[in-house]
Amino acid sequence: MNEIGISILEYLSMGTAVTGILWLLALRRRSQLAAMAKKPLWVTWGAELFAVFALVLGGRVALADWPNVPSGSMEPTLRVGDYLLVNKLAYGPRLPFTNTAIETGQPERGDVVVFRYPLDVSVLYVKRLVGLPGDVVTYSRGVVAINGEPFHASLDETYAGRKPEDDGQVFVDETAAGRERVIKLDAKHPGALVTPQAWVASFPDACEVLAADSWRCKVPTGKYLMMGDNRDNSADSRVWGFLDHREVYGKAVRVIVNFSDLKRAFMPL
Repeated sequence: MNEIGISILEYLSMGTAVTGILWLLALRRRSQLAAMAKKPLWVTWGAELFAVFALVLGGRVALADWPNVPSGSMEPTLRVGDYLLVNKLAYGPRLPFTNTAIETGQPERGDVVVFRYPLDVSVLYVKRLVGLPGDVVTYSRGVVAINGEPFHASLDETYAGRKPEDDGQVFVDETAAGRERVIKLDAKHPGALVTPQAWVASFPDACEVLAADSWRCKVPTGKYLMMGDNRDNSADSRVWGFLDHREVYGKAVRVIVNFSDLKRAFMPL
């Protein structure tokens, strides 16, 4: 994936560049501007905004980001409308207008990862990292196994966070490598409602598909297998394929706020 794409980071970079040029121009003409009764618009709405753009850009490149969750593919971990705190230092910030990252760490199995959508790199997606390079991932009726060791999964009949959009779904407590989360499956066809079309079309040598809810893949070098916690309603690796390491953007660590459900504020992931 060599596309660069234009996202909020690139727009911020362009805004910083434009306002920076205007700021330098205002600096050179400061004596002339001081004699004016009213500041020109290019100063008020350009040069004087440079510091704001620079601070926001610096924070989003080096430290953190706060994208919004637009879909239910990660329910119940994430809900529509959640604003996420994304730790850029977990893996290293990505430089604007380039796929180059200053790597400070590596994604780990079970992380909730924000990444550039492989089919449109201007869009950010968020999924859970299920398979690392070299892992053999087996999937059966919504339950995952890695290298022959199944994730511990048990039905959660007392899940307290049920919402109207969860009708017809069951909740499963899933544990892997000591990390726990709750996933969601269709009650009638658990794990079968997302057709693994990418495995058949693009990765026949890496994957063996028996049915929609039964397949096995070996994750290629430099790739990750990503899945949504809402296993039966997620356009994830089963649909568009493995995620290239170059497209990883950051690690989602906390819900900052959801204006439709303020109780979710500062909820850790």
